[in-house]
Amino acid sequence: MPFSTAMASCLRLQPLCELLLLLWPLFISASIVTHLPGFHGPLPFHLDTGYVGVDEVQLFYYFIESEGNPVEDPLILWLTGGPGCSSFCGLFFEVGPLKFRRVKYNGSLPTLKYHPSSWTKISNMIFLDSPVGSGFSFSNNPETYVDGDVTSSLRVHKFLRKWLIDHPQFLPNPLYIAGDSYAGKVVPIITDLISQGIESGAPPPLNLKGYLIGNPFTGEAIDINARVPYAHNMGIISDEIYKSTTISCEGEDYENPTNAVCAEKLQVVKKYFDEINIKHILEPKCMRASPKPKNLSKERRFLNDEHGKFIMPPDVPALNCRSYYLGYIWANNDDVRDALHVQKGTVQEWIRCNHDLQYAYDIPSSVKYHHKLTSRRYRALVYSGDHDLVIPHIGTQTWIRSLNYSIVDDWRSWFSSGQIAGYTRAYDNNLTFATIKGGGHTIQEENLRESLTMIKRWLSSKPL
Repeated sequence: MPFSTAMASCLRLQPLCELLLLLWPLFISASIVTHLPGFHGPLPFHLDTGYVGVDEVQLFYYFIESEGNPVEDPLILWLTGGPGCSSFCGLFFEVGPLKFRRVKYNGSLPTLKYHPSSWTKISNMIFLDSPVGSGFSFSNNPETYVDGDVTSSLRVHKFLRKWLIDHPQFLPNPLYIAGDSYAGKVVPIITDLISQGIESGAPPPLNLKGYLIGNPFTGEAIDINARVPYAHNMGIISDEIYKSTTISCEGEDYENPTNAVCAEKLQVVKKYFDEINIKHILEPKCMRASPKPKNLSKERRFLNDEHGKFIMPPDVPALNCRSYYLGYIWANNDDVRDALHVQKGTVQEWIRCNHDLQYAYDIPSSVKYHHKLTSRRYRALVYSGDHDLVIPHIGTQTWIRSLNYSIVDDWRSWFSSGQIAGYTRAYDNNLTFATIKGGGHTIQEENLRESLTMIKRWLSSKPL
């Protein structure tokens, strides 16, 4: 956004203008994107991309203005899990307005289509590549690539404050922090940091209202331990296997068992898990849609020429498989990177999920942050796909019950387009839990219409 435009917007927030003048040159690089390779015609929404400098790192973001009423609609900061997965996933595969056309890959640049059920219909959205090393975020100092729950959360908080100083017209909008999978662990931590900044009077004054997380990891043992009873409930393991495993593993952490008999029983269970797609138990088990980072050569895997041919392309998945393959091809195209204003030479190869990050899991559990935030009346939405075996909804419901909140709207169906979309329960202290029927680990990929119905009602403070 041009400086003059920002200052004009700042007139209605005059106490911030002086701060904006002092800090403007220090941290923002943003560009408007009107066209994208693979999409026919101009984009039917406002998109800008850029970097915000935080602690010697450059965090890359995509920002889409609400297609409804950007002046009044909420502002949502979206983080993708991993840790190390790009927010590109949220934009192109989950809640954003662009989707890849699912056709057999013929060697040409993948094409895009507009999706009308995007969350951007009702909210302004920032999709942030965090932690550093995810997506197009980078650093010129190798030492700053070391990240973790604490440092990444602090950096996201700093990013948001700087971004809002650069976009002061969005300061009055209701602010929500959102994410799924592992991002569900850090979202309440980031939200708490924002809350602390508000209480201390740190500029700018953020209008924080709450947070929302999907199929969230917490760090609690119940996240993983819930897989065995869930698999039994869904008919994946037998009564006998379930009984012998629970007896042998009583009191054990299923991810790190110390009991030899328990470990042996869990190997039997694992055999059944390995046969299915644990992210969505009804979908086919397919090969990886992009190469594993640990198998990558140190040399660039694609030629930087006019053809954009790959030296070692990942295998092409079957059409009946959920695939991120097209995203891999598209994001590594030079024309695409130019259109997105990615700085040349900063990210050698874009990878959807970088699992080789030096990342410290230094906050054992996020549950105390949920209790702290909801006790202070911040709004919280926790939602789960009911066919996810990675973070089963029964485990999520267990830690929610541990908060000991009173139920204010007991278990009931909720509907979308006249059909049952899932089930929900509301608790005291503005906490809502919901399932999405037929959803997997990243529910918006297959249930975007239902998730839009859910978020639209929740943001409007209406019962699901």
